[in-house]
Amino acid sequence: MNEMQFACLKDRLKAASNSKFYKKKFKESGFCPEDVRTPEDIVKIPFSSKEDLRNAYPLGLQAVPDSEVVRIHSSSGTTGLPVIIPYTAQDVTDWSIMMARCFETAGITKEDRFQITPGYGLWTAGIGFQAGVERLGAMAVPMGPGNTEKQIQMMVDLKTTVLGATSSYALLLAEQIQKRGLKDKISLKKGIIGSERWGDKMRQRIQEELDISLYDIYGLTEIYGPGISISCEGKKELHYWDDYLFFEIVDFQTGEPVKDGEVGELVITTLKKQGAPLLRYRTRDLTRLITEPCSCGCKYPRHDRIIGRADDMCKVKGVNIYPAQIDGLLSSIDGASSEYQIQVDHVNGKDEMILRFEKEGSVEKQNIESHVQKMFKSKIGILVQTEALEKGGLPRSEKKTVRIIDNRMD
Repeated sequence: MNEMQFACLKDRLKAASNSKFYKKKFKESGFCPEDVRTPEDIVKIPFSSKEDLRNAYPLGLQAVPDSEVVRIHSSSGTTGLPVIIPYTAQDVTDWSIMMARCFETAGITKEDRFQITPGYGLWTAGIGFQAGVERLGAMAVPMGPGNTEKQIQMMVDLKTTVLGATSSYALLLAEQIQKRGLKDKISLKKGIIGSERWGDKMRQRIQEELDISLYDIYGLTEIYGPGISISCEGKKELHYWDDYLFFEIVDFQTGEPVKDGEVGELVITTLKKQGAPLLRYRTRDLTRLITEPCSCGCKYPRHDRIIGRADDMCKVKGVNIYPAQIDGLLSSIDGASSEYQIQVDHVNGKDEMILRFEKEGSVEKQNIESHVQKMFKSKIGILVQTEALEKGGLPRSEKKTVRIIDNRMD
């Protein structure tokens, strides 16, 4: 932590003390902002989690008067109360600066036409993309999600050069463009893809079918939204904006810092956020920090791709299974496509799991089912049922694809 970051941290500690959430959090944990006297003292600050933030519903996180709040955004609330985040005018400006930086890092210029397909409204994605595009000075085409027919029409007629989307929707668009024979009619050069973790095989499919360069963009509603980091040309790692955010990596089980370069849970502290400053927020996202400078020349530090979430693990027959493992498995098998879905049931006192995946080309169904089953047992450790489907056999999503259906939770 440098001197500027530490000064910002102390300032945000004072600001956070104005919110009901942090007043209660500090009191319950016996923490006082004055306890932080050196950068190393950041570990004294109690963690906050999404569960904590839900308990602050609706506006317990707000650290400024109502007169300074110009907007709210919210998480979906699909697994509990939504998390509502208030923004000041400066928060909105800061977010647009970070988004514009992302697009500049991806080589986007004022000459580009940027088709925005993520949703608008309470969700942060669409409006964040648009603010960054407009700040950069490029042309925003604010489509929002769905209506694939109209999306492709606008893509062709307006000759959009950049696509902003989830990986699931980018794949759906790529498949529809191929199906309609319109690849030579589109002008796309780049794709800015975020909101969900995606594997190399899916990445390769989108890249090849649309003939574009892809960039990972990362963010969370609780922090600002998308735009807190992005990959640069041809790299797996993402640059993050350390003048606005302080990143730590901790062991997701113990909360203790991991060694430099080791994978762990990303913890984020906002250094300038006014409406709802967050201190040591546990994202549940698994990654590692990269200490070496990047060959692209960008001065901002990097983290690796998000490899999964600490809480998206599925335990079957006593074995912990992560979506990233399935991605890696299918990526290593010729003839298996990127798309899959896991279904877990509890039958007659035992766990049963079926892995449905799409096969490529004329690959023989029974052979690849047997091969995937064998590789799953070898690499992940349990015997599962496998079912190979033709391409397009699994549902496509305009938002995020559901990979795990765990019927044991019903």
